[in-house]
Amino acid sequence: MRDVIPLPRDPSRTRLRWEIGIVLALSVGRSALYSVLSLVQALTREEALGDQQTSLNPGANAQEFWDVLYQLLGHAFGLVPVALAVFLLWEPGQSAFRRIGLDFRRFGGDVGRGILLVAVIGVPGLGLYALGRVLGITVQVGAAPLDASWWTVPLLVLAALRAGLTEEVIFLGYLFDRLRRLGWGPWTIILATAALRGAYHAYQGIGPIVGNVAMGVVFGWCYRRWGRVMPLVVAHVVIDVIAFVGYPLAVAWWPGLFPPAS
Repeated sequence: MRDVIPLPRDPSRTRLRWEIGIVLALSVGRSALYSVLSLVQALTREEALGDQQTSLNPGANAQEFWDVLYQLLGHAFGLVPVALAVFLLWEPGQSAFRRIGLDFRRFGGDVGRGILLVAVIGVPGLGLYALGRVLGITVQVGAAPLDASWWTVPLLVLAALRAGLTEEVIFLGYLFDRLRRLGWGPWTIILATAALRGAYHAYQGIGPIVGNVAMGVVFGWCYRRWGRVMPLVVAHVVIDVIAFVGYPLAVAWWPGLFPPAS
């Protein structure tokens, strides 16, 4: 007689629904939504559906409505790994948001600390980029021009929010928890995640690698001390909003250091 392997205890229905939703959003659900939108877009063209062509790997459409829609969807799906990290950190009876400090219980203090970090990290980071350009060890980062469309700035702010949540929740909230469970020491975790953050931005050149490693060390130390991700998210989002929205102004003022996008 074969041994009967006991089944694991069934998860709650809410947790199971979230798990299914996250897995689908990371895989076939995302492709299915893009596929349906592609069909709707094709049906709205003047050309008959049978006369149109498609590609297995199409690029984003140049029409404004569809371009904005695809950008919104790109940001939404880009946040799914953050949702997955929070989901995996969740434990019965203990909110993952509360565990990593991604909530609004101390929002005033979190904003104050975040702004302080902007001054400590953001301003020197800009100087480091300029120095890297002068020394020829930093890649030119092309500016995305600001146009008259009302959605331009909101999309840039959304991109900054996505970057802040993705990096800080995963680098700090998730990896600090998981690496600690593996027996890593605090400074080993801080230095390892800082190095990973630098590698994540390596396409920008040597200067930004150094700047992001330093940012990772400071942010890691702050997270270990404060136990909250929110002030780091605030700082990251503000820094990126300044970079994304303020960058075209820098292009106009210092075209040699900040070239426009070609």
